[in-house]
Amino acid sequence: MIEETRLSTKDFMYPLFLLEGKNKKVEVDSMPGIYRFSQDNMRAEIEQCLELGVKSFDIFPVVAEKYKDKEATYSYDPDFFYLKALRELKEEFPEACIMTDVAMDPYSVDGHDGLVDEDGKILNDESLEILGSMALAQAETGIDIIGPSDMMDGRVEFIREVLDESGYEDTSIMSYSAKYASAFYGPFRDALDSAPKFGDKKTYQMDPANLREAMIEAELDEEEGADFLMVKPALAYLDVIKLLRDNFDVPIAAYNVSGEYAMVKAAAQKGWIDGERAMMESLLSIKRAGAKVILTYFAKEAAQILKG
Repeated sequence: MIEETRLSTKDFMYPLFLLEGKNKKVEVDSMPGIYRFSQDNMRAEIEQCLELGVKSFDIFPVVAEKYKDKEATYSYDPDFFYLKALRELKEEFPEACIMTDVAMDPYSVDGHDGLVDEDGKILNDESLEILGSMALAQAETGIDIIGPSDMMDGRVEFIREVLDESGYEDTSIMSYSAKYASAFYGPFRDALDSAPKFGDKKTYQMDPANLREAMIEAELDEEEGADFLMVKPALAYLDVIKLLRDNFDVPIAAYNVSGEYAMVKAAAQKGWIDGERAMMESLLSIKRAGAKVILTYFAKEAAQILKG
């Protein structure tokens, strides 16, 4: 009766990794229990999640090296397998809320979120055109939420204008507003083979030492038209989640990232912690901090527990 915070399957958004081809289900070595799926097997995974009450999904493409170039041109090619699959999945599961990722790193030979010049510098303004084309191509598939994870300055406003001018006013934007240059992203980059080929992402992702900067980034994104503000990672940045929740009226999302997932799984496999209890306690802490939406690889497993 007196519990102040309760988890629900409605809180969860489940990240999924899409492979080209058929009848593929490949486990991510650094993320036990998480798989890369071809479209046919992803369909079955989505069906199971819907039955459990998980209705929101963030679908990421696993892009083969042959599709990568300097300008991420396949990211907005309507014949690319990812965009074709999004359209078909959304048509098959209209009740599912599907989010997509806008950043160049999965499609770029450089592995960076923005366009890179010959000297290795990230070109912020030149990247916006590519990101806008990518966002529009994804919106055209009928998906519900665009997720700009690139951290280029001004990209929310640019994408919002592109979508609105093309008649996609109802396509939401969940901005990665406070995305920190974190050590906890490693397993995700393994899953997508999207690690930077040189340098790091500290020039455009946030310094883990900074809290007030998160307020600045969030204010800019809200002014530019973001419908959700995201904090990434979640567990090491619960104070940031609370800060944004206390200061903004739009929903706050938090990404319980791959490294946070992997640590719980690894410790549980060693018998060092109770993995199920640690999972539920972690998710509860993210919601208690103020997250309305929790992107988590635990979504399906936690939903099975909540459903009983």
